[in-house]
Amino acid sequence: MLPLELYNGIESAWCPGCGNFPMLKAFKQALAELEVRPEELLLVSGIGQSGKFPHYLKCHTFNGLHGRTLPVATGARLANPALKVVAVAGDGDCYGEGGNHLLATLRRNPDLTLVVHNNQVYGLTKGQASPTSDQGFKTVLQPAGVPYPPLHALALAVAQDGSWVGRGFAGDGEHLTGLYKQALTHQGFSLLEVLQPCVSFNKVNTYEWYRQRVYRVEAEPGYDPENELWAYQKAKEWGERIPIGVIYRKTRPTLEEAHPALRAGPLASQITTRPINQLLADFF
Repeated sequence: MLPLELYNGIESAWCPGCGNFPMLKAFKQALAELEVRPEELLLVSGIGQSGKFPHYLKCHTFNGLHGRTLPVATGARLANPALKVVAVAGDGDCYGEGGNHLLATLRRNPDLTLVVHNNQVYGLTKGQASPTSDQGFKTVLQPAGVPYPPLHALALAVAQDGSWVGRGFAGDGEHLTGLYKQALTHQGFSLLEVLQPCVSFNKVNTYEWYRQRVYRVEAEPGYDPENELWAYQKAKEWGERIPIGVIYRKTRPTLEEAHPALRAGPLASQITTRPINQLLADFF
């Protein structure tokens, strides 16, 4: 196991008590136990409090546009399969503006991990309702409450045959560390949603609110993450009981396996058939 201090980045600017802190701690623990070194890791993020996650780690980082984490992460993975690639996004970032990219990535199944910070609110831009806000949730912009039900993103992922779909809770660090490790070592696209309380702008879905509802799904009778119907029903379960754990798992060919040029290793390490000066000469 590697020392946790190896992954320390710059000082955090998150609000005290933010659910991102235990998420970051559990992520470092998972990296240390898997012995993934900082130079072997690329984190791609967009806009939002979740977008700051890579800044507080020692690793390769690409901080891009809102909702655009997955195209960049996929491109990086194809260019250099030797890297462990992780996309980091918020519920608004990924399920709102980035929803089309989520659908495309589920379909393509690249070998990378997506971690979605789900605090059911837009935390960076001061508390608007997000795609996962519960019906009736009141904000400054929705004073009468959100009029429609939340998006069930994990059910969508199951319906699209996502090869690994799971959910964790920031208030259960030991369990979350195990989920990180499974997601990071899964062969194919892994989607890990983490319930992450926003202490500043969401006074409803608090740590205590979640603790009264979340349960470890693997401890339930009849647990069967390879059963699509069972997984879909669990992914839709929300309210008085909220499952956390591995919801769905299916073996599928990865996107990388469809590219013969990658079988010889990362493109950057392969010897080109023509010197670069000859290639450039073609343009003049």
